Amino acid sequence: MQKCGEREFIGYGRHTPDPRWPNGAQIAVQFVVNYEEGGESCVLDGDAGSECLLSEIVGAQSWPKQRNQNMESIYEYGARAGFWRLWRMFTKRNMDVTVYGVTKAMERNPEAVAAMKEAGWEIASHGLRWLEYKDFTEEEERRHIQEAVRLHTELTGERPYGIYQGKPSDNTLRLVMEEGGFVYSADSYADELPYWIEGPKGLHLIVPYTLDTNDMRFATPQGFNAGDQFFNYLKDTFDVLYREGGEGAPKMMSVGLHCRLVGRPGRAAALERFLDYVQSHDKVWVAKRIDIARHWHEHHKPARQ
Repeated sequence: MQKCGEREFIGYGRHTPDPRWPNGAQIAVQFVVNYEEGGESCVLDGDAGSECLLSEIVGAQSWPKQRNQNMESIYEYGARAGFWRLWRMFTKRNMDVTVYGVTKAMERNPEAVAAMKEAGWEIASHGLRWLEYKDFTEEEERRHIQEAVRLHTELTGERPYGIYQGKPSDNTLRLVMEEGGFVYSADSYADELPYWIEGPKGLHLIVPYTLDTNDMRFATPQGFNAGDQFFNYLKDTFDVLYREGGEGAPKMMSVGLHCRLVGRPGRAAALERFLDYVQSHDKVWVAKRIDIARHWHEHHKPARQ
């Protein structure tokens, strides 16, 4: 059993366990909408400089003590327009979604939070702010996690049960486990199935996330530069995992989305094609991450606790 803070290279080994997804599904497909707009770095919020990551400005640098109006407006697009395009796309198809919600971003758009709740989406925590927590002291990060839970509960009416800090520190996972109320963490890319680790309060579940089947690659060097590349990569990933599931080794496929990136029309078209492709297959479980976590808690919890 892996312990918090240790590296582990064995995993499930040669024969992965049968996750026994509901209704005999050969794959669990999980869509994440990252809601970050309004929680990014900005001097107006007391930060040291402007935001520099995951935008149309590939290779952007933070401007110390200055606003970057171009960057700010790109993020604003995600909240004003991109979110609603994604919301309509998924609700039209009645497909489940998990939101990674940066708490301060949600605070700035109550209508978006209401729409998430109306759709029945899971709203997991993406931290209080979308910041580099490696630069925080342990106590500062602890306060941010506690405040994220408090404000998230105030905004949504329910505490978050999952957390993806996104840019974690060495302390993040331990602090999350010490907080005690999270059903799962997602700050891992180490597997295609959930797995358990030992922490200060017993076993804790990791539901891994992804950086490859993720629209963030529209905003990185040597990433996707056209919608068909995104669609084909998602389709190939789905096809391999669906086939493996039919051969007796079902897995989980996570898809990471950002309102300001795939929310643009030319990219949204590719996502729409993939959603329709997923729905054209019978043995698929389109699940919220909390549903996958609860399934694992119920069916795959080790005897040793």
